[in-house]
Amino acid sequence: MSRATARREVVFPPYRLDLEAGLLRAGGRAIALRPKTWAVLCYLAERPGMLVTKDELLDAVWSGVTVTENVFERTWDRRAPPFWPTATHRVRERVPGFRFMAEVYWDPEWTMLQQGFDYAYDKRLYDRLREGHARPAREHLYAGLDYQNRLARFLENHDEPRAAATFAPGMHEAAAVITYLSPGLRFFHQGQFEGRRKRISPHLVRAPVEPVEGTLQQFYDGLLAVLRQPVVRDGQWRPLQRAPAWDGNWTSDGFIAWSWETQDGQRRVIAVNYAGNQSQCYVRFPFPDLSGRAVRLKDLMGPASYDRDGTDLVSRGLYLDLPPWSFHVFEVLVLP
Repeated sequence: MSRATARREVVFPPYRLDLEAGLLRAGGRAIALRPKTWAVLCYLAERPGMLVTKDELLDAVWSGVTVTENVFERTWDRRAPPFWPTATHRVRERVPGFRFMAEVYWDPEWTMLQQGFDYAYDKRLYDRLREGHARPAREHLYAGLDYQNRLARFLENHDEPRAAATFAPGMHEAAAVITYLSPGLRFFHQGQFEGRRKRISPHLVRAPVEPVEGTLQQFYDGLLAVLRQPVVRDGQWRPLQRAPAWDGNWTSDGFIAWSWETQDGQRRVIAVNYAGNQSQCYVRFPFPDLSGRAVRLKDLMGPASYDRDGTDLVSRGLYLDLPPWSFHVFEVLVLP
């Protein structure tokens, strides 16, 4: 137990903290401390028996300075043992099948997955879609599937503003197709399907009455119907190559395209013009067995249906000319 002395010392054997001299002693030997380490020790020693929170300590010692979570490791020259690997293991011992999702943003995702979490928020994809540029979102989807499959992908949650109030009509639907037909955990928020715009605290357990946006609800009904198909849950996902429709046509950069395929031959090809302008490109199909066959492309979320030569789809690709924020979700069928 620590005790204070008349000389403004705090004693906690075998240590003696001399607040006036600015020294920490042990058995008559002075121990050198870093300035921040000394400040933390003094702050705690002057509050014996009190509970000091991390935030309070940060405000007192690092006031006005942005610090990272590893500040205590640097201050005390000790690496704290990771908390989550042990915690997640013990919970799963008691509750087999329990799933952990890390609500983390901007870079700790992989670290948390390595420490025992099953999923982590994919805030990066959300931010890039919100910015409205295809290339950053497309490049984000080039990550390995061992990582992508464990990301929770969303367009809104309790921390973010409502999608219907953030994404303009058209852009909202295009962003949803990219988010929810990509690999990973598909994470929807209450009221998202109906187009609710008022963001509320989850602690209220109530919300204002808002009119349903019928067009948006119809879109989500169609998207959910596609998501119920095993091919987009259990199939193999891969990004698809794009090529300019003609020399000098830069609009191909606005496309994001990918495919799903199962071992029994079920195939989907999704292409999104994630841009505020009309765009054209060719999308090459990664299915060599289509060569020499007649192929029908039926849009599962729209009225389009095209019959194409399989050889052309594999070699040159499917020609697309789409309005701003438009998309196709094609079922690929080989005709007899």
